Amino acid sequence: MIAQRTARLTTLLALPAALALTTALPAAAHEGHSGTMSGHTYQVDLAQLNKSGAHGTAMLSIDGTKLTVKIQASGLVPGQPHAQHIHGSTTGHDFHCPTAGADKNGDGVVTTAEGMPAYGDINISLTTKGDTTKGSGLAVDRMPVATKDGSLSYERTITVSPAVADHIKDLHVVQHGIDTNNNGKYDFNKGKSELDPKLPQEATAPTDCGMVMGAAVGSMPVGGVETGSGSTEGIESPGLIAGGGVALLSAGALFVVVRRNRHRAAAETR
Repeated sequence: MIAQRTARLTTLLALPAALALTTALPAAAHEGHSGTMSGHTYQVDLAQLNKSGAHGTAMLSIDGTKLTVKIQASGLVPGQPHAQHIHGSTTGHDFHCPTAGADKNGDGVVTTAEGMPAYGDINISLTTKGDTTKGSGLAVDRMPVATKDGSLSYERTITVSPAVADHIKDLHVVQHGIDTNNNGKYDFNKGKSELDPKLPQEATAPTDCGMVMGAAVGSMPVGGVETGSGSTEGIESPGLIAGGGVALLSAGALFVVVRRNRHRAAAETR
């Protein structure tokens, strides 16, 4: 009789733990699925580089492999085309916007080549039409042109790879084009561009850069020990952690009750 009662209690107390685990596991599987970025919009605040005075906001909306990019920027060189790209890696490298310290030759300008070790290579060229690959990175004839007051408005929907869709939070936006001598146009004041000698350095140097807001929160660390903290934050599913906690509490309660019943049964048989 006592054994039957103990078995029933064991079964009833095990149910919450089992339910907690079965609830947490599908949530964990969903959160780790490659489509978790679908239907999300991310904000990128563009801050000036090279003391350009440029700033703006980019909105990245991902739906499956369709990426819609909207950019509103100001403080740009008026009437000039501004090359713009999504930079970074989808394979685990930790890239970010450069600082003034990236100016290795001390000429006062962080060039594209000097900034690239910080913000990575071109992933997507944000052209107004046609090709959007790295090959169109300097397609100035298809880049947006700033208005006479130095503002720029851009919107385009692009088909991207699943890797870009899954790692959009690891990427960032860079716009290019500065005016170091304030004459209202690109000239060779800072020499030739190291990317294309037919272009002035001013035309290709970065003018602003921005990373996805909150990218470090809840984003899985990549790149091994260089970016991982060794803690559970940002690695395990929150649902799984919560579910596991409930399961452990239920299991603890189960152990206490079973142990208590065993002692009671032993006392009754004496």
